[in-house]
Amino acid sequence: MLRGSVLASLSPEEGLLSHVPWLWSLAAGLGLYLATGGWRFLYVALCTIKRDLRCLCVVLHVKRSIRQHLKNRSTIPSLFGQTAALYPDKPALVCVSTGESSSARPRTSASLIVWTFRELAGRCNAVSHWARAQGWGQGDVVALYLGSRPLLVALWMGLAQVGVEAALINYNLRCDSLLHCVGVSGAKGMVFGVELAEAVSEVRSSLDPSMVLFSTGSVQSVDLPTPSAQNLDPLLASSSRDPPPPTTKGFNDRLFYIYTSGTTGMPKAAIVVHSRFYRIAAFGFHSFGLRHDDIIYNSLPLYHSAGNIMGVGQCLLHGLTVVVKAKFSASSFWDDCVKYNCTVIQYIGEICRYLLAQPERPSEKSHCVRIAMGNGLRPAVWEEFTQRFRIRQVAEFYGATECNCSISNVDGKVGACGFHSQIFPSMYPIKLLRMNEDTMELVRDKNGLCIGCQPGEPGLLAGYIDQSDPLRRFDGYVDRRATNKKIVNDVFTLGDAAYLSGDVLVMDELGYMFFRDRSGDTYRWRGENVSTTEVEATLSGLLGHADVAVYGVLLPGVEGKAGMAAIAEGEGRFDCDAFLGAVRKALPSYAHPLFLRLMPKVDTTGTFKIQKTRLQREGYNPLHTADRIFFLNSHLGRYEAVTEELYRAITEGRLRL
Repeated sequence: MLRGSVLASLSPEEGLLSHVPWLWSLAAGLGLYLATGGWRFLYVALCTIKRDLRCLCVVLHVKRSIRQHLKNRSTIPSLFGQTAALYPDKPALVCVSTGESSSARPRTSASLIVWTFRELAGRCNAVSHWARAQGWGQGDVVALYLGSRPLLVALWMGLAQVGVEAALINYNLRCDSLLHCVGVSGAKGMVFGVELAEAVSEVRSSLDPSMVLFSTGSVQSVDLPTPSAQNLDPLLASSSRDPPPPTTKGFNDRLFYIYTSGTTGMPKAAIVVHSRFYRIAAFGFHSFGLRHDDIIYNSLPLYHSAGNIMGVGQCLLHGLTVVVKAKFSASSFWDDCVKYNCTVIQYIGEICRYLLAQPERPSEKSHCVRIAMGNGLRPAVWEEFTQRFRIRQVAEFYGATECNCSISNVDGKVGACGFHSQIFPSMYPIKLLRMNEDTMELVRDKNGLCIGCQPGEPGLLAGYIDQSDPLRRFDGYVDRRATNKKIVNDVFTLGDAAYLSGDVLVMDELGYMFFRDRSGDTYRWRGENVSTTEVEATLSGLLGHADVAVYGVLLPGVEGKAGMAAIAEGEGRFDCDAFLGAVRKALPSYAHPLFLRLMPKVDTTGTFKIQKTRLQREGYNPLHTADRIFFLNSHLGRYEAVTEELYRAITEGRLRL
């Protein structure tokens, strides 16, 4: 009544004008917001709200699960036990026979090994009892040096059940690199495949004398490297299949080590804890819409996180069947997918290019694959790959084994390796940091904080570190000094710490991120990170400590960078054939220099650091230098001089690499 009498006492003009200040304030505020760029935020929000809300739900779901597993002190083996109980008779791992021998072979067909979840669990238990019989226990390390096969999974899982940590050694490594990886792990024992007996024999005398060696695989036609190497297969065949007593390890304790070249030096043993394994596999499952009835075709090596965690992890944690292909074959890839009814494939960028280079075949369109999951698919071939092979979804992701700033492409944005929400930036605290592109040093403001990049500006990706949060923790490497080199301070706020990836990315205004390059002394070739300092040291040793500069060079239409070595040839004739023979024995194939540049001397700084900037800029074009340049012709199996005609053949893609 009072309100009505007051309104009645006002004239119509007074009633209208009483609202004018509020309307003007709203209009002025909206105008100011739009004038200062707020309309761009509205545009970005409208374009990305569906994507960001979907990922927010995934992050919250995974966080809630991790919190529960931390409370329960879960481990990957204990979670696998729950999965195996749900799907005991379902195929877990399917693999083309690799010659594994045992008196208790799993169910097989003429060309396949098929392990059900029950059989895989039994094999893991057998490994656990064998490990305990060796006297190994909590915190001990065993090196695993064998090709991709189901037994590798059973080995690291069985070891983890009794608290033993596995060091997953790259089976391409030889000599010094192999010795280094085994040595830094502190392994008490090594299991190797008989196919690698020669490589083990070469380093046996340099291994710790107390190290116990076990071989696995068919031994009829292969000489073991030393009498001290025991045949593991009959030992596992006679071991109990009953579950061992549970380990006292928890969700944030160490599971195994995966080796990465990082940005400098020899390979580093990256620490993978149980929660990190879970996090990578769980984000892959929920972000990319995988299903429990999916069948994954995995031709990636199982010493890599992509093959072992993102791939096999789906089997162990979510009950998917994984087809393990011991060695990638472009010619049989799609035939295998049809044969095994695969619905998901894993790739690295090189695999996609190899598949596109194959002649068309019926199986490339008659398969059931709906998702291609991996990293490194170049934007230039993205659409050609999806259209030719009828792939509905590309699940591209970015992230090193040890990093805390992994990102993923959940909505098929062509060329993007992931995104950072512009609506909920604190949901996942990562940042692209401005850098000096010549020195790769971070640029800071007047307060000492790192400066974030603007859309379209290349920068180094970093992730905020919070050791109390499994999504934000950084466990680093066995070598604490190597760990400290990856940590940068005063990034988001003064006094904080962040993991610095060493990779250069670019972000657009919608938050999509695109991989640009690798910083430091590393390049990527054939799906592998190659440490230039490691290759330099090896080549220099082969050449009597000559100065050698190793760097990556771009090839048109090819993923990654090809290795090129500039060598101070000194006195006398350089023997390319003898050099290649020595390189093949000392380095894995992906680290062989594709190009050689023979120089009178290699430029160095005042502190004797080799200068590579000019060499990288000049590349392998013979017109840019009077130095002799050679190309490793894989068809001929030798180095040949790069002429103008050969240079054109390489750059035009007419020559097989």
